[in-house]
Amino acid sequence: MTGAAHPDHPDFARLVSEAQVVAYFGYGSLVNRDTLRTKFLAVRRARVSGWRRFWLPRPSVGIALLSVRPEPEHPTDGVVVYDLIDNLGAVDEREAGYDRRTVISSDIAIENDPAPGMPVYIYEATRTEETAADTGSAILQSYLDAVMQGFLAIHGEEGLAGFVSETEGFETIVIKDRAAPRYPRAVRLAEGEAAHFDALLTDRGVIFQPA
Repeated sequence: MTGAAHPDHPDFARLVSEAQVVAYFGYGSLVNRDTLRTKFLAVRRARVSGWRRFWLPRPSVGIALLSVRPEPEHPTDGVVVYDLIDNLGAVDEREAGYDRRTVISSDIAIENDPAPGMPVYIYEATRTEETAADTGSAILQSYLDAVMQGFLAIHGEEGLAGFVSETEGFETIVIKDRAAPRYPRAVRLAEGEAAHFDALLTDRGVIFQPA
């Protein structure tokens, strides 16, 4: 796993020792630091086993969002975010419609784990066997941009390619809302990222539709 390192909060070790820290696994937009709205303390590259990422149809909001579902031994890359336990309510609110589960400790590998033994949560939406591709549910390009930029920054080109190839339900429509983002935590792309992301998605079979 590759990616640029970022410094931890200067009080991180003390806060861990005082049991003021909570950890949760991000596999979608949470991978991108620029989408985080709490004053998180540290982020680590990580991989969970036994969960598969997929595009979940969400009729209530009219688009597809990322979720995970249990699948024995399947690896999924992402990050572990270390946050103040007082912020967990705000994270739960952000992940409305998802249930907070606890990852089995033997099923997660955390790079340079700064808090061995700390429980790690993962957010799972209401179970379904259908993907966005099965139902024709659309994906917002502005949401996808945030996720892909996060994977590129944290896991590099190989990790980005893995996200695109391994996530189920990609063979669907992407709404081109990049110019007027509908995703509330939209990010600014670096030069060349937009064309790079679109090329990867085209190869995956995605169909782009004007907003």
